[in-house]
Amino acid sequence: IENFLEKEGYEVECFGDGESLLEAFGKKAPDLCILDIMMPGIDGLETAEILMKKDPDATILMLSSLCDSGTLEEVRSVGVKYLIPKPWEDEVLLATLDMLKKHCEEHKED
Repeated sequence: IENFLEKEGYEVECFGDGESLLEAFGKKAPDLCILDIMMPGIDGLETAEILMKKDPDATILMLSSLCDSGTLEEVRSVGVKYLIPKPWEDEVLLATLDMLKKHCEEHKED
């Protein structure tokens, strides 16, 4: 995903686990976080929950091969509104990122 997004013109910073992301998030909040539910250490859901507590306006996109109604409910319960099933389709990912980018820009103007 890193290479794909960079080729599409996105500035990407990757982290191997939730702890590393949380440490970096404290220094500089990104425009968007893309998390997988299944991550080493703190999983994506717990990472998202911590991020949302630190910054309720954080924009998080969750990826997961687990996309049943229970997973969707869990994702929403931690404050994440966007879930894309894995394997993702490039067009779906790009369309979602475009929508989220517009959403972020609108909130910056407020």
